[in-house]
Amino acid sequence: MANFSKSNVPQFSVDVYQNEYLPEGGREVNAIVTVTATGGGTVGSAAAAPHLYSPSQGPSAAVAIMVDCSGSMDYPPTKMRNARDATAAAVDTLRDGVHFSVIDGTHVAREVYPGGGRLAVADATTRAQAKQALRRLSAGGGTAIGTWLRLADRLLSTADVAIRHGILLTDGRNEHESPQDLKAALDDCAGRFTCDARGVGTDWEVKEVTGIASALLGTADIVADPAGLAADFTQMMEAAMGKEVADVALRLWTPVGTVVKFVKQVAPTVEELTGRRAEAGPRAGDYPTGSWGDESRDYHVCVEVPAANVGQEMLAARVSLVIPEAAGSVRNLGAQGLVKAVWTDDMAASTSINPQVAHYTGQAELAQVIQQGLDLRKAGDMDGATAKLGRAVQLASVSGNADTAKLLAKVVDVVDATTGTVRLKAKVADADEMTLETRSTKTVRVKK
Repeated sequence: MANFSKSNVPQFSVDVYQNEYLPEGGREVNAIVTVTATGGGTVGSAAAAPHLYSPSQGPSAAVAIMVDCSGSMDYPPTKMRNARDATAAAVDTLRDGVHFSVIDGTHVAREVYPGGGRLAVADATTRAQAKQALRRLSAGGGTAIGTWLRLADRLLSTADVAIRHGILLTDGRNEHESPQDLKAALDDCAGRFTCDARGVGTDWEVKEVTGIASALLGTADIVADPAGLAADFTQMMEAAMGKEVADVALRLWTPVGTVVKFVKQVAPTVEELTGRRAEAGPRAGDYPTGSWGDESRDYHVCVEVPAANVGQEMLAARVSLVIPEAAGSVRNLGAQGLVKAVWTDDMAASTSINPQVAHYTGQAELAQVIQQGLDLRKAGDMDGATAKLGRAVQLASVSGNADTAKLLAKVVDVVDATTGTVRLKAKVADADEMTLETRSTKTVRVKK
């Protein structure tokens, strides 16, 4: 494990958990890489990086809050009122000095505050002005989320700050632009800002909201009861204010003849990163991880190495952390982890599965079978849905994922969790099914 400490970034550490032993001819190497960031609140002098930090306020940041104001937000009328109250709560949570904007989203995007293509700087006066402007928000029009994201990107790009973040709320489907338009907007915004997405009520599309959060390396969740919006928005903004460094990439170097099979985040949620690789020189690639505060995340790295004889060993991969700087250069954060391969004829050593690898392989399968089971249920394949959701109950039980087990119990009657024997419930509330789908990728860490 290596550490790196500097005044304008947290201290990062990398730990690798794996069984490095392979049988003769074995080729697949699996490792869980734990990345931990700590101590980011200890900031050095502002002179060292004036546009990144203020000693009294922490890292500089810009936030765009996108509020769905389509016609459906008036049904029931309390939904729009709750959205206004939630946005006001988020504005109150902004740190002094943070740049911010509020966007009204319908089939077009409109600046609510401050307007004029610019961002406000949070203080007592601008927070009060923003909350006054929120009173003018009213429901009417359609939904074209790509336009909201593009406006947020334009506004956020005007600030010379360390952290750029969006918060997006919707209550309906993205009916007034094509899926291709939304995807193009997400592709253009990826890497420019992170974004948390929330669906309120039960008339929105789970895959749209989770897809937005996934593409922009944020969180997704359901707020089934609009009365819960203010608490959720406050929590989201507090998390955003806790971020200290943006654009951290997991850099994976592999030797000649080694192939990267996949890289995925496995805690706190499952997030596929393999297809997001950006080449970073000979045999190296960068995988985006977004913004970090004081936190820890786990990644599953799987590589295929050339076959070798008993007694041989090799470095299968080297993991490090980097952040981009000006003119295409990067800063190496100093933390490094090594993934190894050692060939042995000791059957006990080569067939044992590392507990972390086994746990997260199960957690990734849990997320996958929940999604498959719910898709089959929607398609009318009740036998297939029962089998997949039964397997999900079994995996949740084995891994101790109590939160997911509780959500599953609202969709199926559990006969025997150990064997995964379940019956589909005849009636399932929309909110319960959507909550299970939205939160299916949330994982629990290995029990120590």
